[in-house]
Amino acid sequence: GIGGAFQYGLQVSIINSPAEYIKSFIRETWLKRYGSSPIEELITLMWSFVVSIYSIGGLLGSLSAGYLSVRFGRKKAMLFANIPALLSATLMGLSRLCGSFEMIIAGRIFSGVCGGLALNIHFMYAGECAPRKLRGLIAVTASTAIAIGKFVGFALGLREVLGVDALWPVLMAANALPALVQLLTLPLFPDSPRYLLIDKKDKEGCI
Repeated sequence: GIGGAFQYGLQVSIINSPAEYIKSFIRETWLKRYGSSPIEELITLMWSFVVSIYSIGGLLGSLSAGYLSVRFGRKKAMLFANIPALLSATLMGLSRLCGSFEMIIAGRIFSGVCGGLALNIHFMYAGECAPRKLRGLIAVTASTAIAIGKFVGFALGLREVLGVDALWPVLMAANALPALVQLLTLPLFPDSPRYLLIDKKDKEGCI
């Protein structure tokens, strides 16, 4: 679950803590670029984009999950989901350094794509790999991973951890860590028996 449903839970909760810092960053960046302070309605609009664009990315990721999981297999599709995760972490982590709030918006789209992909494929991969007697229990781990992701997001957002003005870019890039963990560990796992038998016609591999 670390690179699957956990990513979704993390990104849903992690955006709450740095809200005021990101709004201030948008205000400062706008002032530097255009020499005038933006109206409060514009700041609210840009912040709304930052928050809601994640859902658009999630929709794109969800729509492509079925194709990727059949074309490349559940395991490889899960590994592909880490590419937008790392891209989003890079964009959001460097946004302050580059003085671009647009990078945060782009990063949120990519993190949404990761969340949409990972959440859908997680259910397929875990359910298809689970022994019959444990299938229900294994399927529930996706919900558990979402809850743990939300908890970790809230915990990282505390002022005693990363929820301060100087560290909010690091907080926004925190999804790189679970992506790297999955990239290192998931290749050691088998592929889905259902994928091997039905899509690849590899009966021996399935058994």
